[in-house]
Amino acid sequence: MSTTANVTVDAGLSEKQARILEFLRENADTQTYFKSRLIGEELGLSAKEVGTNMTAIAEGDFDVGVEKWGYSSSTTWKVVV
Repeated sequence: MSTTANVTVDAGLSEKQARILEFLRENADTQTYFKSRLIGEELGLSAKEVGTNMTAIAEGDFDVGVEKWGYSSSTTWKVVV
């Protein structure tokens, strides 16, 4: 079973949410800002799909902190590992 599959089962995340969470873990330093549009481009998702699924990650108890930060041509998310 892959790490992503474990996250999905353990945390009750969907496959898309698990992929986004894994992306954030791999790409965030101690504090980084990500646009939904750019995450979506990397993962083959729309910005809307990313934004919808980031809410579950932001509200969950994970080793990655996510906060909706701003909106300018796409939602920006503040991510702290």
